[in-house]
Amino acid sequence: MADISPIDLQKALKGADYPANRDDLVSLARDNGADDTLVDKLSSAPADQFDGPNDVQKAVFGN
Repeated sequence: MADISPIDLQKALKGADYPANRDDLVSLARDNGADDTLVDKLSSAPADQFDGPNDVQKAVFGN
């Protein structure tokens, strides 16, 4: 799957506790079976710390 959606991101981060750091979210996404494309985007997000799902979405999708 080349294109990822905000819904994919929400599913990948199900159970996340915020604030969270990028490495913890990448591990959680992998544990939740996230697509490699999503994991790559998350691991290359510009922020190291996220206060909530909206922060993650902005970092991954740029909106």
